[in-house]
Amino acid sequence: MAKLSIPAGTRDFGPEVVRKRNYILATIRKTFELYGFQPLETPAMENTSTLLGKYGEEGDRLIFKVLDNGDILGRAQQAKDNRELSLLLCEKSLKYDLTIPFARYVVMNHGKLVLPFKRYQIQPVWRGDKPQRGRYREFYQCDADVVGSNSLVNEVELLKIYDTVLTDLGMKGYQLKINNRKVLAGLAELVGRTDLMIDITIAIDKLDKIGDNGVREELAQRGLQPAEIDTVMDFIAVQGSNEEKLERLSALLANSETGLKGVEELRYVLNGKLATFNSEPLIDLTLARGLNYYTGMIVEVKAPPGVNMGSIGGGGRYDDLTGLFGLPGISGVGVSFGVDRIYDVLEELQLFPAAAQQSTQVIFFHPGEARLPEVFKYVTQVRERGIVTELFTEDIKQDKQYKYAEKRGIPFIAYVEDNAPDTIFIKNIPLKQRFTIKPEELADFAF
Repeated sequence: MAKLSIPAGTRDFGPEVVRKRNYILATIRKTFELYGFQPLETPAMENTSTLLGKYGEEGDRLIFKVLDNGDILGRAQQAKDNRELSLLLCEKSLKYDLTIPFARYVVMNHGKLVLPFKRYQIQPVWRGDKPQRGRYREFYQCDADVVGSNSLVNEVELLKIYDTVLTDLGMKGYQLKINNRKVLAGLAELVGRTDLMIDITIAIDKLDKIGDNGVREELAQRGLQPAEIDTVMDFIAVQGSNEEKLERLSALLANSETGLKGVEELRYVLNGKLATFNSEPLIDLTLARGLNYYTGMIVEVKAPPGVNMGSIGGGGRYDDLTGLFGLPGISGVGVSFGVDRIYDVLEELQLFPAAAQQSTQVIFFHPGEARLPEVFKYVTQVRERGIVTELFTEDIKQDKQYKYAEKRGIPFIAYVEDNAPDTIFIKNIPLKQRFTIKPEELADFAF
């Protein structure tokens, strides 16, 4: 018999892991709803034509396409190139992210939506990436987006959402990095290569992975001359406080209307008049986020120093994403949480609270068939108090039931004994405490 396995880049989650993941998801969902975002879900699959061309050339290669049924060979012979072949053979694809499906939803339902429309979405997405720690082929995203509003107040609120969630999760020292695509457009003007703006952003977005020399090589491969490459590298190397960077950018981009607009947007978001943060957002000029649809502020969240992990969240403004589907003029901005990476960070830093790691609080031992109805009533009474309670269903020796509770890590056990009618015995296993109570006292016992 062949050895059972699952596809690379996917995972099974046991009860302990699921409880911890649910703790993260509940914290994120609570914050989204606190800020007035409404829940939304979209299908696991989208039409391939909906997704292709929206994520840049590298993103397109990572889209998981679903092979159609029917005459595959016959359709394949009609294709003129690889792109047409993929569309002919794979009309559907697993969704790459939640943003493009959301834009598609807005276009299809714009007549029914009340704008601005604030939605959050928590669902799995799929990417044909090389599996490694913190990078999976199937993973959850948690997005919050606002469409139909140009106000930069939305940017501030979304940054506050990051700050609130990560603070509530107990994560200290995370880094909230921001930039603006208009600033990067101004850089392309400064270099004199507006035609290569996307190529420049894709290259500098890889700085953390490939270093200065790697970025220089990639810029050269994408058509920039040595002097132009020097201008790019000097620009993204600007140092100092946020205010010092803004002043330097204002000087460098003095002849770029677009670039100066980006500087002013950054200044508005960072001026501190609307909100304060536990971890202050920092301007990072190397932050580019290679996705084609961003047009304004872009943001990325880095794990605390010392944790070997990439970004744990990111997003930005997209002023005309719905225009890709024939509905121009609807501005949007959104952020996303990388749940799987956040999980790994919390696990490494041992930040999961005990409540996130334990479900059952008390287990009642099986008393034998004669007294089972009595004990079942006790179990029901404790459950009605909102306490997670189990009844051991097998009529076996009590020491085996005790070992089961120990292995499960259940803190309280409760049982009755034939020689002690009208009595319930309770043990707190971690504290090694034993209590004897009457049934009428069960309603107030502090489990």
